[in-house]
Amino acid sequence: MSKLWTINDLAEFLGIPVQTLYQWRTKNYGPPGRRVGKHIRYDPEVVMAWFNAQPGAA
Repeated sequence: MSKLWTINDLAEFLGIPVQTLYQWRTKNYGPPGRRVGKHIRYDPEVVMAWFNAQPGAA
């Protein structure tokens, strides 16, 4: 099993601001994260599946 990502790791991977990820969470958009105590963690495999499922752009 690979290391879980923090919200900062995910923001860096996607190249977007952390605040955007927080906004997405309130809109139930973006890769699903899980709470570990008071922290949000992301499974890199789930993130990649979500990313690959997104419609292709330009």
